[in-house]
Amino acid sequence: MPPLSRRSFLRGAGGALLSLPWLESIAKAVPQKSPTQRLAFFYTPIGVVRRGFFPGEADAIVPAGNQNGRMKSDFVPSIAPGFHKLELTPTLSPLESVKDKVTLITGLDRKFQNGTDVHAQCASCFLSSAAPFSIESSAWPLDRSLDHIVGDHVGIDTPFRTLEFGCNSHQDNKESIYFDNISWYGTGHVAPSIRDPRKIYNRLFGTQEIDNFRDITDLVLEDARSLNRNLGYEDKQKFTEYFDSIRTIEEQMAKLDNMRGELDKAPMPEPTAAYLPRGEYIRLMGDLMVVALQTGLTRVATFMVGPERWNTPFTFEGLFDKPRSHHLMSHNQTEYVNDLLSLDRFHMDQYAYLIQKMDQIVESDGTTLLDNTLFTYGSGLGDGSTHQYNDLPIIVAGSGRGALKTGQHYHCPEATPLANLWLTQAKMMGLTLDRFADSTGLLPQLQS
Repeated sequence: MPPLSRRSFLRGAGGALLSLPWLESIAKAVPQKSPTQRLAFFYTPIGVVRRGFFPGEADAIVPAGNQNGRMKSDFVPSIAPGFHKLELTPTLSPLESVKDKVTLITGLDRKFQNGTDVHAQCASCFLSSAAPFSIESSAWPLDRSLDHIVGDHVGIDTPFRTLEFGCNSHQDNKESIYFDNISWYGTGHVAPSIRDPRKIYNRLFGTQEIDNFRDITDLVLEDARSLNRNLGYEDKQKFTEYFDSIRTIEEQMAKLDNMRGELDKAPMPEPTAAYLPRGEYIRLMGDLMVVALQTGLTRVATFMVGPERWNTPFTFEGLFDKPRSHHLMSHNQTEYVNDLLSLDRFHMDQYAYLIQKMDQIVESDGTTLLDNTLFTYGSGLGDGSTHQYNDLPIIVAGSGRGALKTGQHYHCPEATPLANLWLTQAKMMGLTLDRFADSTGLLPQLQS
């Protein structure tokens, strides 16, 4: 068998390109480097219901209506700065199986810049965290976001320095780009997320005129069979598992495309996208992100679960009998608190699914993809009803190759900027920044 590196591609007819995962049989032919670190973000819109998410706040007062307070919640538990035992609250309970590989971080704040919409700013500025009024050319404190700064450093040898995934399947653009994007090349220059699974699939695998050919896995496997004959037993299992996952992605895309086509024929009060199974769509996009990280197509990815404030309805299968608007419910938390708690749990289920999937992918030194990744869950609001910018809900899964302490709850000292976490993660990824945005220093307590 000719030497073939992990970054090699199997080329099939029709221009299809498919990257390989790490295989021991290939590694014997060509020396392999240790697994690389990855950085990924899982952004949820409109904050959370605090009493379900944060330990010690189960008895918190449920805000009545849309308060626009941007202040501390009515109930703030007395919790000392430092490490605490990780308590899995009702919203966090889907993380039980990976509890030792996640870190809950509370007490992180951002500052709101008056003069712009609270939702637009909380999403668009989440990963840039510039100080208020520090960007003279913008009404938003918006600068180059962390993913691109890290991507410039670690993505030189990857096909994509960064990849941006979005799960807003609606086409009714009622709001500006600031409500629907968290990744930015710089002030006023959005890195638009790809929201169509087929578009991101074609971008990742270089498909050309795929409708005129068979599925990518059919095309590639014709060339792959000769390679498969030279693999050991474990690699054959991994090889089969990998291509089965790609095939599953293809089948899921076809299923959603067919469903969308049928829904388009029926008269409905909401757009077709409102009726598509929400969890299936999010997990499909997540599967594509995991494949991109696994195969080295990128080392940095952002994943936005939904848009801020659009008022567009989604079905959220298993939760509601008809499409519902997350934003509208958040403005009346008293009436919809149980529905919102269910929705927070729904989003956590999707995050947990991706964590578990990454933890099942074994890399060249026996560690997992999750072990080598910093995968951050977060929202730009600490509460969806009060619109508070402080005490944000933040979780980091994975340790970035042992750089981050895991399995605990860390509560930050009063008024710790979110940018301190971003600066710390940049350092863990190998950057030597003295400061990031409005940071005041590192979070050394989190570092192993």
